[in-house]
Amino acid sequence: MRTLILNVIGRVICATLLLSLSALAAAQGRAVIEVATLGPQIGDPVPSFSLRDQHGQNQTLESIAGTNGTMLLFHRSADW
Repeated sequence: MRTLILNVIGRVICATLLLSLSALAAAQGRAVIEVATLGPQIGDPVPSFSLRDQHGQNQTLESIAGTNGTMLLFHRSADW
């Protein structure tokens, strides 16, 4: 019984180690992204804009501003 338990524990440790190493290898191939260079940061002023919404109506920064301010979320299209 002890041998079986040690065998199972050994397999779990090996699997965990292999998964960790493969994740580390995949992460090393990725380029570092400097978020500060991607666009406006929290608290930065945003230039005026006019864009159509999903209903075809023009929206501007002023038209979407609320009484507590505005939060803009930039989302990359799923259509790469």
